[in-house]
Amino acid sequence: MKTIAVVGSGTMGSQIGLVFLAGGFTTILYDISQERIDWGMENIGKLLDRRVQKGKLEKSEVEGMTARLSTTTSINDLKNAELIVEAVFEDIEIKNKLFKDLDLTCAEATILATNTSTLSISEIAAATKRPDRCIGTHFLIPASLTPLVEISRGLDTSAETHAAVVEVLKKCGKETITVEDSPAFVINRLYIPLLNEAFYCLQEGIASAEEIDRACVRGLGFPLGPLSASDASGLDIVLDCIESLQEQLGDKYRPAPLLRKLVKAGHLGRKSGRGVYDYNN
Repeated sequence: MKTIAVVGSGTMGSQIGLVFLAGGFTTILYDISQERIDWGMENIGKLLDRRVQKGKLEKSEVEGMTARLSTTTSINDLKNAELIVEAVFEDIEIKNKLFKDLDLTCAEATILATNTSTLSISEIAAATKRPDRCIGTHFLIPASLTPLVEISRGLDTSAETHAAVVEVLKKCGKETITVEDSPAFVINRLYIPLLNEAFYCLQEGIASAEEIDRACVRGLGFPLGPLSASDASGLDIVLDCIESLQEQLGDKYRPAPLLRKLVKAGHLGRKSGRGVYDYNN
């Protein structure tokens, strides 16, 4: 593989694009508007600048990476990509429509991967005529730094598709685990309830947001506290994931009322300037 496309230029999509650039691949970043593309490019630029400042990249390396990056708002420009990874909203209808459109647009050999963290790979693949070439690639926040990617196989995912995606991720310096198609797979089956419980703890006044996060970072060795991580992902995204688990696995996964309240108020985290924490200052 030489050319990889990423659909969606938000926080996750732009970081996934950076993963493939770092792996030496020609990368296309696609979104439905130039405004979204500009935001993603700005995010990639900030991440690369930070790595240069920390001495982890040379400016010449950054120039080489950005030279391999192109952007588009036309889905037709993705027709020659050998692997396409979508990173759009965690909504089965949106993902099904996207996969159907990509299936009609792209070459027969193109592999279609979804970054879903809770939805069924088999159901998304069923929207295409190439279910054997559909797979799940669950990148974690922050995608460009987290060493692991969770791969999920649908009912019809072929061994060849699985091997090809593992090889690409290996070239990008990522370790992989492979799981069967099931609600939330392994990582989020464990992690999403923890995020939800952190909101319950905050709601009940057990501790402040800072103390809850510090307990997980210093006490459990997490790289980022659950409330800070939720702000980074977007509280609306976290809520969607919890609601998806509730729908598939029952009320054991009922979202914390405080989380719903914050989302309804438009406090979505870093991207809105305010979530659990205030980022405006």
